[in-house]
Amino acid sequence: MVKKEHWKTDPDPHDFPAAGDYLSLTLGRTEAQAVVRRLKAATLTRRMAKDLLRASGLPLLAADDHEVLRDLKKVRKGELLSPVLLVRGDLQHDVPLTIADGYHRVCASYHIDEDATIPCRLAEGPTG
Repeated sequence: MVKKEHWKTDPDPHDFPAAGDYLSLTLGRTEAQAVVRRLKAATLTRRMAKDLLRASGLPLLAADDHEVLRDLKKVRKGELLSPVLLVRGDLQHDVPLTIADGYHRVCASYHIDEDATIPCRLAEGPTG
């Protein structure tokens, strides 16, 4: 049985470049960098794993997915997980929440407790 996960208060330094790389797939480089700056400046908030998956439209990855399993093993060892980085969606324009970094951590947390709250940094997108 996996115990309750524990979270760091700040994202790992490599999470921001990873988020920028991911965002640059759907945004221009300048826009992606601007969103990353907003993520760095954002305050920590907490959201439920099940709500993050619903708002993003992403499927729950299986507990035996390589990266999810890695995060579940970290939790078993008592290691702290890094908060996730999110870009707000736009319901009026059918734009889902973007998990810029931490999708596997969200899925791992869901497998432990779908109602547990996950620390997040939430920033507005390029037009927000």
